[in-house]
Amino acid sequence: MTILTATGTRADLGAQITDLAGKAIFAGLILVFLWFGGMKFTAYEAAAIRGLAENSPFLGWTYAAWSETAVSGLIGTVELIIAGLLAARFFAPKLAVIGALGAIATFVLTLSFFVSTPGVFLPEHGRLAISVVPGQFLLKDVVLLAASVFALGNALSASAD
Repeated sequence: MTILTATGTRADLGAQITDLAGKAIFAGLILVFLWFGGMKFTAYEAAAIRGLAENSPFLGWTYAAWSETAVSGLIGTVELIIAGLLAARFFAPKLAVIGALGAIATFVLTLSFFVSTPGVFLPEHGRLAISVVPGQFLLKDVVLLAASVFALGNALSASAD
């Protein structure tokens, strides 16, 4: 990346910002998956995600098969693998394609909690009212899903070179 000079155009600056933003999106997703994945190995996080996961038609069955700690550890392991695959974008973009697909699947799954978790919607406060937790906590996953779709496109483009 070159520094914009006084003779540079807005298009040049825009391209530089877009390039930097793409790297920031990958860094942000990697940080989210590392942090969330690492937290899944704590008793605090294992208990905190149970209400979301056990109400899910996709994950609820796991609590009948394994302990709360095991389910959380499995989710954490998947998240850490996704972080590693996304980090590969800078040296092996084909691996980042797999990581981005994993990220997309993760956020589609967590957005499904929006309709499967009790307490998300607060109709007594208005038709569109949602709770802070879990509602607003889950709503951020719309942006993370969009970032993951961007990461997929970026990794696909980079792996074609």
